Amino acid sequence: MFKSLVNLFFPKVCYACLNLLNDNEDTICIDCRHELPVTNFHFDNNEAVKKVLYGRANIENGTALFRFEKKGLVQNLIHGLKYKGYENIGYVLGNWLGGELKTIDSYKSIDIVVPVPLHKKKIKKRGYNQVAKFGQQIAESLDAIYTEDALVKITNTKSQTKKTRLSRWKNSDELFTLKNINSIENKHILLVDDIITTGATLEACASVLNYAKNVKISIATMAIVP
Repeated sequence: MFKSLVNLFFPKVCYACLNLLNDNEDTICIDCRHELPVTNFHFDNNEAVKKVLYGRANIENGTALFRFEKKGLVQNLIHGLKYKGYENIGYVLGNWLGGELKTIDSYKSIDIVVPVPLHKKKIKKRGYNQVAKFGQQIAESLDAIYTEDALVKITNTKSQTKKTRLSRWKNSDELFTLKNINSIENKHILLVDDIITTGATLEACASVLNYAKNVKISIATMAIVP
């Protein structure tokens, strides 16, 4: 009865389609889970993510959970995660992708999961890094270490959402630095982010991580822009 009253005044909605959730649903409704445009890159040995970074970063493995569609379900999820405080979306997507990656041999050697960092001012404004829970759940699934202490963003930039692909590429240069470099030496690192478009941000992060000795870098994102 109490639960019904709570749902009456604070109804739970699916963060993808924004319709009301049933009692047995959480965060994303069952219909949307079936309709979300999954890539299956990691199952199909599809190298779409590696191709985005070809010639710019040496990547062991690369995958994205969804294809990003403008005004689609994936955009709703990521917008809610980044701008509406729906942090649980990161947990759900990380649990989803992590559960799949742990079945694939090439991802079982991951030692450390590192999120693309936000500048401390943006963290203070938003309250969290939108890829933190995503990375934490993947790390838990892979029995790897999750750390936010290795890679640090040192330049605060404005939101990338309304910028052209070229301006995003220019603005990602020289934004990051390493801390605790010894902690990532000789490790296989999984670098995680929300969306890969031009790959400029991930390229910048990978180039900095490569200052550590004998590292391997793989990439996992929530979505990829086709």
